[in-house]
Amino acid sequence: MGQPKTAVVGVGATGTVLAAALLSKYPETVLVGRNPDAGKTLLSKGINVSGVISYQTPVKNFVSRIKDLKDYDPDLVFLATKTFHLDRVLKEMEDVYRPGIRIISTQNGLGTEDLIASKFGADAALRMSLNYGVSLNGLGQAQTAFFNRPNHLGALTPENRTQGLQIAGVLTGCGLETEYVDDIKHYVWKKMIMKCTMAAICAVTNKTIKDALEYAPTREIADACFKEALAVAKAMGYDLGEDYLEHALGYLEKVGVHRDSMCYDIDKKAPTEIDFLGAKIVAYARQKGIATPYYVAMTNMVKAIESNYLQ
Repeated sequence: MGQPKTAVVGVGATGTVLAAALLSKYPETVLVGRNPDAGKTLLSKGINVSGVISYQTPVKNFVSRIKDLKDYDPDLVFLATKTFHLDRVLKEMEDVYRPGIRIISTQNGLGTEDLIASKFGADAALRMSLNYGVSLNGLGQAQTAFFNRPNHLGALTPENRTQGLQIAGVLTGCGLETEYVDDIKHYVWKKMIMKCTMAAICAVTNKTIKDALEYAPTREIADACFKEALAVAKAMGYDLGEDYLEHALGYLEKVGVHRDSMCYDIDKKAPTEIDFLGAKIVAYARQKGIATPYYVAMTNMVKAIESNYLQ
């Protein structure tokens, strides 16, 4: 891969960090956001990322419509939107897509890469599992709380391995250490079991991860949810091993004071990503005939909260 032409769709918290990293080495990187006024701010002030990951980068290219990416003919398009936007984003990508473009999902949730593959073919789809925690203090102003290096990236077809290795090298060269792995779904499940379990609990109780794990009633729910999710993962072909839970809890202890993004969604009366998190575990469980009563309860409670403000 020569000098890649890169684009980032979504300038929320994770997208801001990803964009800043790419811009640090590839200043022609194009950012896509829905708000033209946001573009004016980013173009005039750039991006500032502080904390355990640090960048100060100008922004040269911003568009407010995905179809405008066609003018830039990107090779790599990183999707960093909320998952509830994914159907719309992929629909709009139809105007941009050409053979050879690689679309990399960096989003939370299970199955995002499969949606890309169903739309554009497995050869077009890659998936990243991001291992940094970040909050947005303002447009283009991100604070990173942790980075459990490396991020992981993988393709859905073995033919994309060489290109996947190159993309991982691009990101590592930008300061976001990224490792290419042959079975990215394994790594996605490892992370998403934690996210799927703790997001709903924190959203319903408005507790940080640390508080939810230390408070006995919510810890009991978390332990039960972990067991259910591990059973579903195993049925889907991903046996994460007997020591997974110990390592997962150790990981969560490092990020425990971090408030889950689903809490912020509810604060803002915005849609949550529950359909790609707890609801996806429930859907897979039903396919495999596995009972997940705790996951059903937590998922439905998040949906009930959403119903209070979503039309």
